[in-house]
Amino acid sequence: MKNIIFIISLISLICCQEKTSTKKEAKMEAKEFVWEGANIYFLLTDRFNNGDTSNDINFERTKETGELRGFEGGDIKGVTQKIKEGYFTKLGINAIWMTPVVEQVHGETDEGTGVSYGYHGYWTKDWTSIDPNFGTKEDLKELVTIAHKNGIRILLDAVINHTGPVTDKDPVWPSDWVRTGPECSHDNYENTITCTLVKNLPDIKTESNEAVALPPQLVAKWKAEGRYAQELKELEAFFERTGHPRAPRFYIMKWLTDYITEFGIDGYRVDTVKHTEEFVWQEFKAECDVAFATYKKNNVDKVLDNNSFYLVGEVYNYAISNGKAYSFGDKKVNYFDKAFNSLINFELKWNVKQMEEKAVFYKYDSILNTELKNYGILNYMTSHDDGQPFDKERKMSYKTATMLFLTPGTAQVYYGDESARNLTIEGTVGDATLRSFMNWDEIQTKEETQKILAHWQKLGQFRANHMAVGAGRHALISDENGLIFSRVRNEDKVVIGIKLPAGEKTLDVSSIFNNGDKLSDFYSSQVVAVKDGKVSVNSEFKIVLLEKV
Repeated sequence: MKNIIFIISLISLICCQEKTSTKKEAKMEAKEFVWEGANIYFLLTDRFNNGDTSNDINFERTKETGELRGFEGGDIKGVTQKIKEGYFTKLGINAIWMTPVVEQVHGETDEGTGVSYGYHGYWTKDWTSIDPNFGTKEDLKELVTIAHKNGIRILLDAVINHTGPVTDKDPVWPSDWVRTGPECSHDNYENTITCTLVKNLPDIKTESNEAVALPPQLVAKWKAEGRYAQELKELEAFFERTGHPRAPRFYIMKWLTDYITEFGIDGYRVDTVKHTEEFVWQEFKAECDVAFATYKKNNVDKVLDNNSFYLVGEVYNYAISNGKAYSFGDKKVNYFDKAFNSLINFELKWNVKQMEEKAVFYKYDSILNTELKNYGILNYMTSHDDGQPFDKERKMSYKTATMLFLTPGTAQVYYGDESARNLTIEGTVGDATLRSFMNWDEIQTKEETQKILAHWQKLGQFRANHMAVGAGRHALISDENGLIFSRVRNEDKVVIGIKLPAGEKTLDVSSIFNNGDKLSDFYSSQVVAVKDGKVSVNSEFKIVLLEKV
């Protein structure tokens, strides 16, 4: 009997230990995520990966276009495919921002850069439909589901400022919805807001509170598609719930927030922010928050974390040096309070060109922890409409990664940054040269491209594993024989060294780690021990990424 009792007790003890062990492992695997330290991958949906060749041509979009000004075949399925393959995870990406996937104008136009179709997604015809060139609602649902299973958030791109251009197939929206002139001169607040961004890009009357009827072309389209009654029913419910006037901007807010409640997207990058009244973005944030809360309530098992809905704004030419206030010359506007979590920072590429690394890190850490405390910035080195990228000739791909990933703030990797995708395409006019198709063949076949990608992957994964890198406090340790510094966020602590000598190198880590601590250099994959407050790393690399084992 005693033996039986002993055996039962032993089994119970083992089971308890296994449960405890499992709990510990689960806790260790749960990494913190905050948007302020995120790695966001920005891609043009049409230019990333073609996952379904059957949807490459729609609406007879077959006219010859200017170089890289037509649809090239990329789609939602192509992005999902790369998530499944682990491409983003290996790069340390924890959020993907895709250009708009809503239905684009069917016709073509020429803005002086050659015949163009709406391949980029910013020429909306119908906010309630997904353009078949990009895929279907089922494709988007699968994308979000697969992304979330891999710990990746999805940002879509919101356009409230304008419709698509007028073409032979796409009539102008009614005059109570849009203005068709004057064209913006950008010399003061009014001439940036109450005007068309460019010629033939009708500007939504976002300032209006006058009730408007649905555009007749939209009514006819929905009736032909057999969904007019349903769309009308949903609009009735939205306006009844919110009490908003049936003004143009609120229709669009309803349509955009549907992507939150229906698909569970995690955020929006918002286009042309400074061309729209600032109160619009406060209203939009409020509706996004309601939609996200509704989605979480209805999909408890699909909620990734407790983060709020993420809104990052494109205030063209906003710089971190501006702090909270963007100046129009005659007026300063704060787009952060009650609106955006973050703004895109157009300044980093210039800072990296003109300042030492030590000064860049200090500047960003200082501003983000004073004037911009509790807010964020989205840093980039290359983008889709910035004709002066940091490294247009792709001769500094290693430095691009090092400074993008190690500068405090959220990091935006533009598709192909990590593979030195060509940015100087012969025959292109304007920003088309920045939008070539992703260079998958070079990743597969070119050794140098693979080496560049490996550098981006190591830095990206390390940053994703440690929110301290992008969202922690920065402290200089030494600037002799390289640059050594720490980043600390609560209990998350790392020491990083760049521009170090190849071979044997010694780093003082006494301000962060204790004697006897075992540290891993993530970059060279070796483990070292702290002795007398220092560690020695012997590697061929000039960079060290130290974390506690």
